[in-house]
Amino acid sequence: MRKRFITENPFGEMKGVSIRSNRSRDYFILQEDAAKALDKCPDVQWQLVFALSRYGGLRCRSEHLALKWIDVDWINGRMTMRSPKTEHHEGGDSRIIPIFPEPRPFLEDAWELAKDAVLAMVPEDRAKAHVFTRYRDANSNLRTQLERIFAKTRLKTWPKLFQNLRATRATELAAKYPSHVAAEWLGHSTMVAQKQYWRVTEADFAKASAVPEEPMQPASVS
Repeated sequence: MRKRFITENPFGEMKGVSIRSNRSRDYFILQEDAAKALDKCPDVQWQLVFALSRYGGLRCRSEHLALKWIDVDWINGRMTMRSPKTEHHEGGDSRIIPIFPEPRPFLEDAWELAKDAVLAMVPEDRAKAHVFTRYRDANSNLRTQLERIFAKTRLKTWPKLFQNLRATRATELAAKYPSHVAAEWLGHSTMVAQKQYWRVTEADFAKASAVPEEPMQPASVS
């Protein structure tokens, strides 16, 4: 309608329609399984793709490819994430997340490989230097490459590969931090997180059903 290709919105009468997530395709990726996958990644940039998906909760691949070295604040332990998917929403063009301890070693390895070239650039070019220099071709299929990585392990290939990595991290953060903090770091509302990301885990059941240790009884005094 904006481009005047059509005069009326064919979906105008569809009120109250929303996308419902298929929770049967949810899969929680344990940290030990993530470690196995990271061990089989072919290079540092692939390790960082996986680590930032699993432990940073990034939207793959748009947020990975938008990340620049100027966005990495080593001193304060933060990163500015630019999100092409949500930039049309007010305040949704970027968010600040911690440099979580799990992906930090892979980020440091990537910087060690890139820093000489980046620091040699003039300031204008340095501000444009991307963290990920590979996989920028629109034809790059990261899902297919991740399936090849899994083929080298005994891991089950779960549905919605990258979305479940993000959902797993969203669930972990919500269990550890206030819900508004977890949602802010992942770049979505708490309502969206509840509908599409957060789920009950085996760890939740184990914690709830654990039998407390009986308190020690004081010794009797005769």
